Amino acid sequence: MDSFELNKVAGAVLGTLLFAMGSGFVAELIYSSKPAGGAGYALPEPVAATGAPAAAAKVEPIAVRLASASAEKGQAGSKACQACHSFDKASANKVGPGLWEVVDRKLGSHAGFEYSAGLKEKGGVWDYAQLDGFLENPKGYIKGTKMAYAGISSPQERANVIAYLRTLAESPKPLPAAEAKP
Repeated sequence: MDSFELNKVAGAVLGTLLFAMGSGFVAELIYSSKPAGGAGYALPEPVAATGAPAAAAKVEPIAVRLASASAEKGQAGSKACQACHSFDKASANKVGPGLWEVVDRKLGSHAGFEYSAGLKEKGGVWDYAQLDGFLENPKGYIKGTKMAYAGISSPQERANVIAYLRTLAESPKPLPAAEAKP
């Protein structure tokens, strides 16, 4: 094969590539693409100057949520708690205090457990509202607590766990009465 034949083959290959690129440019001129929808995902609402979300969702009171809470779901939801707390009647202390009969127990009063100063100073009893607030955000609810758990953000899941904690007693404490909605 002489050099003239090689030039014809190379010219044919280059011509084909040039035609393919040129037809792509012409197609872009003829057909315009539609703009894509919104990129990414919706961002959370901005935080107001008070530090609370601007349009925070209204959370039902704990008494209303406890009326429909499931202790069985609460037992499943308390699996993470078992790493640091015991739930049996012996109520032995682990990293955290035993939780047998925790509902209506005085804060910081479980025998043999050294509580943080913040929890000792708070005072009161572990009623349903206190448990709900603490389980939502332990470090935010009681400053200086030793509990390293981040909390349970779902209000209904917190109610389920509290319903389970209520069952951990010889005689479970009565549920709070739900107030009638206006």
